[in-house]
Amino acid sequence: MRDYEALVRDIITPLVKNEAALLIRKTMEGDKIIINIFAENEDIAVLIGRKGVIANALREVVSVAGKLDEEHVFLRFESLDNNK
Repeated sequence: MRDYEALVRDIITPLVKNEAALLIRKTMEGDKIIINIFAENEDIAVLIGRKGVIANALREVVSVAGKLDEEHVFLRFESLDNNK
């Protein structure tokens, strides 16, 4: 199985301002692999991009990598709340 967390980290690290606040976690939901990306509000906005263009490109890359391994891989973006 491919290390999807490392793949995503390598792609998105240059895009975020606060790399220390970036968290990437893999979870399973049935036969689906979910890669959760947690970052600060500003960084999540950058990773999603206008009209979701960057997020869609990231999802496509991860999806193609998953298809090579015959797995279903999905991305989720979540903002870290600084008030907690």
